[in-house]
Amino acid sequence: MVYSIKNSFMEVCINGKGAEIVSIVNNETFREYIWQGDEKYWMGHAPVMFPICGRLYKGKYKYKRKNYEMPNHGIARASTFRVTAAKNDELTLTLQANEETLAKYPFNFRLDITFKLTDNCLEVIHTVKNEDKKELIFTLGGHPAFNVPLNDEFQFEDYYVEFDKECDAMRVDFSPACFCTKDDKLYNGGSVKRIDLKHELFDDDAIFLYNTDKRITLKSDKSEESVTLSFDNMKYIGLWHAPKTDAPYLCIEPWCGIPANEGVVDDLETKEEMMHLPTGFTFSNSYKIEIQ
Repeated sequence: MVYSIKNSFMEVCINGKGAEIVSIVNNETFREYIWQGDEKYWMGHAPVMFPICGRLYKGKYKYKRKNYEMPNHGIARASTFRVTAAKNDELTLTLQANEETLAKYPFNFRLDITFKLTDNCLEVIHTVKNEDKKELIFTLGGHPAFNVPLNDEFQFEDYYVEFDKECDAMRVDFSPACFCTKDDKLYNGGSVKRIDLKHELFDDDAIFLYNTDKRITLKSDKSEESVTLSFDNMKYIGLWHAPKTDAPYLCIEPWCGIPANEGVVDDLETKEEMMHLPTGFTFSNSYKIEIQ
């Protein structure tokens, strides 16, 4: 089921399957900002990453000497969430551990995702509660995809992304199979502020950066329309569209974690960039999407 929230500035639609944003529309211009999917490129919109970000080597991991399988980006994206709070401009969707999730991820948890509108800003708040008797091991992230161009009068190459402040950004180095190699380097030699978009940027798949400013804007010098994503509590920011295509969208992905290392089936207890949440404790973070 698809739910909607709205205020005077915009309307947002969220699918109960995966708690995925499927539409953000400006009420004045009727402009759709979220990629609507196309089998030629990619059918997603804004999947939720939990309890892993990226992919596991061979789709597997180990925990307490037992092997488990988990799909790319985890279990949340294919799970059905229930509504636990709703107002005109705010919605909370909840996923709790069940027989299906426990088969892939042996933890009792509660994941609340709250979508909150304030003027021209949508805040996406993730709240994870450990309802197990052991520590909860997880990471999370977002994967929102935006139409590029935002305005049909322009081209993909008319747009760029820009950080608020110049930064010595590091790029996560990926193998051809999109696993980490531990050979991270300064992106473009460092001092990154603006990245001009061209489809060839993604011929080798995603660009994931860290040590960046925490606010990035998708925009064009030919238009006043823009999308700004703020990710204060997320370490990584990714840029992606389907590799070696002319896909008319851009994913701007705030992540707390990273994929597995090349050639390594992770032990969940020692996997890098995972959070370890004690019994009964709650973790929360968020990112924001502002549209102009």
